Amino acid sequence: MPAPAAWEIMLPEEGATEDLGRFLADLLMPGDLVALSGGLGGGKTTLARAIIRELVGEPELDVPSPTFTLVQPYEVRGGRTIVHADLYRLRSPDELVELGFDEMTEDAITLVEWPERLGSRDGPILFVDLSLRPQFGDNARFARIDGTGGMRARLQRARALKVLMERTGWEEATRIPMQGDASSRAYERLVKPDGSKGVLMIAPARPDGPPVRNGKPYSAIVKLAESVHAFVGVDRGLRALGFSAPKIYGEDLANGLLIIEDLGSEPVVDANGPRPERYAEATRLLAKLHATQLPGVLPVADGIDHVLPPYDLEALLFETELLPDWYCPAMRGESLPGPARSEFVALWAEVLRSVEPAQPTWTLRDYHSPNLIWLPAREGLERIGVIDFQDAVLGHPAYDVASLLQDARVDASPDLELRLLGLYARERRARDADFDVEDFARAYAILAAQRATKILGIFARLDRRDGKPGYLAHLPRIEGYLARNLAHPALTRLRLWHEEHLPGLLGPR
Repeated sequence: MPAPAAWEIMLPEEGATEDLGRFLADLLMPGDLVALSGGLGGGKTTLARAIIRELVGEPELDVPSPTFTLVQPYEVRGGRTIVHADLYRLRSPDELVELGFDEMTEDAITLVEWPERLGSRDGPILFVDLSLRPQFGDNARFARIDGTGGMRARLQRARALKVLMERTGWEEATRIPMQGDASSRAYERLVKPDGSKGVLMIAPARPDGPPVRNGKPYSAIVKLAESVHAFVGVDRGLRALGFSAPKIYGEDLANGLLIIEDLGSEPVVDANGPRPERYAEATRLLAKLHATQLPGVLPVADGIDHVLPPYDLEALLFETELLPDWYCPAMRGESLPGPARSEFVALWAEVLRSVEPAQPTWTLRDYHSPNLIWLPAREGLERIGVIDFQDAVLGHPAYDVASLLQDARVDASPDLELRLLGLYARERRARDADFDVEDFARAYAILAAQRATKILGIFARLDRRDGKPGYLAHLPRIEGYLARNLAHPALTRLRLWHEEHLPGLLGPR
């Protein structure tokens, strides 16, 4: 696919130049360089002033041209820095060294007028070339905008978002960043002047990572969604079944942008853990979903379908290997010996083959408290709002039940777990007389153990690789779940393996 062309735009008057500055400000992050070029009077300082005012949050901030001082720093909310430089009078690069320019701009958003005097630079650069167009008016300007180092993709997405918000009537909405989780997606709450709310989901296509096995990247092996198409397909499928997934108000599939319904933030847990009546409804929802004949191909748009991938042995087994690959080195300080690791993988392969479902169902995969929202104004199962299901696969119904009842982030007691398992079994039996409770209980223990094993590895990886140590606080809870699951007779050999090679993991709880 050819790279998108640079953005060229006519700015009929000074207000349009200021609007462009406010728009570009939303693109910028610490470490970015904005190279403002063009002749004298072209509007470089006007544009820089609008960007700085937007970033600082003060529309009337005095932003003089740094023609004589060369460099002018500004403090931004959150401790960030903006550096505005005008290098027209720069006599020698040594002057920037004397000013400590490189140190000053290392983690700053830097705006440079006359950037050709700066020399070559690494990192994300936004190029803006401005020129006067007097034939269109005294203050008319022509802007040519491009970027390098990932900036071009950011610019393209921002332009697409602007078009999407205008097309769907959200152009006047205030954008408020929402706290993310462990994924690469970003979310913003949109609030219109009349108080209406929505959620902006920014989910660009997932680039393939390096091959890790048989020429395939990690995401392909474990069946993670590659684009926003998966969210749209599953969302519409859930809503067609009468469940409370978010309505989609607007979409740009090519750029990974969605504006969706804001289901609010009322949780299914409180300070003491799961709210039993809310978890009961979430359990009933799964029972209804799993008792329904479900398609494996979901429509996304005209001529576009999303095929739910199978949660197969390759994916499930590879996920268990996150424990020896990440948890063991992080928690033990050393890797497992080769023979012990091989035995671990062989034991898991054997037990996972025994739970291949005869009739796979939708496995939402992250069906747990952070992704469930209580909607008290609705009735019945519609009171459970469901989000974050783009990685859904076709798998065993026990997986999502284990995801809910052995919540990685809140303490779910064995008593509550047992009561809700009984509720699930009764609801399934009422809808399917052939439902086998004993077979389900065995699969539940195995897949709950697989999930706990995987999460121990993921949370250790989030700490070691991604610098997110907060997830380590959940490890004792997940270790407890794993010990509970390994007590099932179907997992005896794996329990004995843990007692020999990781005895501390299954210690007293």
